[in-house]
Amino acid sequence: MDKASLKKLFPGLEEELYDELVEHGESREIRAGDVLLRMGQTIRSTMLILEGSIKLYREDDEGQEFYIYSLNPGQACSLSLICAIKQETSGVLARAMTDAVVLSVPLEYMDRWMKKYSSWYKFVITSYRDRFEELLRTIDAIAFNNLDERLEFYLKRQAEVYGNHLKLTHQEIANDLNSSREVVSRLLKKMETRKFLVLHRNSIEWLGTVAATV
Repeated sequence: MDKASLKKLFPGLEEELYDELVEHGESREIRAGDVLLRMGQTIRSTMLILEGSIKLYREDDEGQEFYIYSLNPGQACSLSLICAIKQETSGVLARAMTDAVVLSVPLEYMDRWMKKYSSWYKFVITSYRDRFEELLRTIDAIAFNNLDERLEFYLKRQAEVYGNHLKLTHQEIANDLNSSREVVSRLLKKMETRKFLVLHRNSIEWLGTVAATV
């Protein structure tokens, strides 16, 4: 990863910091479906997303996963930023939704850059705040909405990130919403009937916003 590309993805950092990112960062290619981070894993580096998309999940004792939010180019895994500084273990599972490229920066530079570069300090705090706001939106959807409203919220978020043509199966959506494929399929069919989306084999075309409950 060259400095010019980093500047486009992560604007506003000091010139010397870009040099350090190029020097000390390791570019890693990740295949779709690969796990980058597991729950309980010791975090030894932070991840900056250069290409593709990464999904973060919470996982229960039985291995069931619940979707939290996605990370995209120009964003960082705030958990790895904070936990790396405190030398803690991961509380989430991170999996590549698409082929992706991440810049992995060793733990030893995190605390040093926080003290040395004001832009890095601001970047870490802003990343943590943005991800916290994403988490609050997810909690609100779970706590206050029915499954049909949660499904609408989920599809809107996916469309904002990946465009209106979503390569998602009904089972994948059910897994992310901690529901059953049958229930999700029924709700999707109702939404298609109301012309808010079009169902294709292993994909969904999102057409617009649902004005009321499905």
